[in-house]
Amino acid sequence: MILTGYGKSSGLAALLREAEGVLCKVKHMNRKATLHFIDSCSRQRAELARVGFALGHHCEVYGDLSELAVHPPREGIIIARDTAEDGGVGMILERLGRLGIWLPLIAVEVQPRPARIVEAIKTGALDYLALPLDPERFTRCLLRIEKEAEQFGAARRRMIEARDRISTLSAREREVLDWLAEGSSNKAIARELDISPRTVEIHRANMMTKLGARHAAEAVRLKLEAKLEPKLRA
Repeated sequence: MILTGYGKSSGLAALLREAEGVLCKVKHMNRKATLHFIDSCSRQRAELARVGFALGHHCEVYGDLSELAVHPPREGIIIARDTAEDGGVGMILERLGRLGIWLPLIAVEVQPRPARIVEAIKTGALDYLALPLDPERFTRCLLRIEKEAEQFGAARRRMIEARDRISTLSAREREVLDWLAEGSSNKAIARELDISPRTVEIHRANMMTKLGARHAAEAVRLKLEAKLEPKLRA
């Protein structure tokens, strides 16, 4: 069909808009994530950035979280040094949450101990790599995280928000929540805690109010999203 006059102009405009949309999608797909390195050692920061640049990523480096907080990043992946004496990755993730930054985080350290790796993963790090970085393993890690960065960020935000709510509970209310998450009834919880079922009901009602949960399933969901170890009595 031959387009003439107004029809031709409108058809070309539509084709151009469609072509621009396709190009934008292609550029977005080919664009590699920005890497944000946090390390107090300037030499180590330079080495981390060198590896990142060599892999085709734009890199930003920060001496600490205060520097990053000046211009909080809204996209990319954070690679942070897991320094135990400074609070480790757990402290970094907590402060990032306070800043409203929900980007995926990879922990790094020289000769990391298994206990540190487990702790970092439990607090929300998506991976833990040894320094100096192995480019091949680093690339595999980044590719995996880039594909699901948005989902990871949303999941971490839910985890932090759930932990904030649960932190308002008293010790007894937390115990009730833990047993509730195990599928226990009020009578079973009363036996486990050696209190009356009526007292369990009171603690449960207070717990639900503090969590903002309308029903037990919602409270259990928050407990699961928080990824906290249960504090059940033996």
